Amino acid sequence: MKTIYHAANSRGDANHGWLKSKHTFSFANYHNPERMGFGALRVINDDFVIGGQGFSKHSHRDMEIISIPLSGKLGHGDNIGNNGIIETGEIQVMSAGTGITHSEMNGDDKEDVKFLQIWVIPNKMNVAPRYQQVRMDDIMQPNKFNQVLSPNADDAGVWIHQNAWFSMGDFEQGVTQNYTLNDANNGVYVFVIEGSVTINNNVLNTRDGLGVWDTKSMTMDVLENSKVLIMEVPMTF
Repeated sequence: MKTIYHAANSRGDANHGWLKSKHTFSFANYHNPERMGFGALRVINDDFVIGGQGFSKHSHRDMEIISIPLSGKLGHGDNIGNNGIIETGEIQVMSAGTGITHSEMNGDDKEDVKFLQIWVIPNKMNVAPRYQQVRMDDIMQPNKFNQVLSPNADDAGVWIHQNAWFSMGDFEQGVTQNYTLNDANNGVYVFVIEGSVTINNNVLNTRDGLGVWDTKSMTMDVLENSKVLIMEVPMTF
């Protein structure tokens, strides 16, 4: 097993007043040649947007873009006919493919929104742009890694054009949970949304990240009540 640890306070920082963002990997004005991603996982942005503000219309192509609100509401609009609100407890994916233009705004005029924006490099280029949004409540069980994203359209959660699986879980202090990789050639990036856990003698606190590869499974010990996101992605692509 190989690991790489990224402390929360080692992330890139952007403060635009209406937007505060922490970048796990190089993004926009933050460039670190040692932090260009983890396998096919290219971006993890921890975003905070004040009420009534957001990202106006802009374009993407050939990228799988996942948004997970952590508190508040996220408004989405695009040029393929999707307009609505992504609420806390939901996950949204947008396959940019041949090109998509969208906006991401705070869905409330007063309440702040906090969300994770995650980019995964796809295994198929020039696909037709697509959008999907799923509520996770029905598939979330306590003290388990609950799959919320996969390569398979028939699975629970959302799907993307990549041999990748995301899982989320709320864990109580004292729980030990094992994660077995769906593909032994993949790696996993663990992001602690809140709480404290230990993996392979690495203590991870709120917003810390740990990349793990060259293993078929890993074990997590929960030091205090925690919310954890697991992102399993190909290491070569």
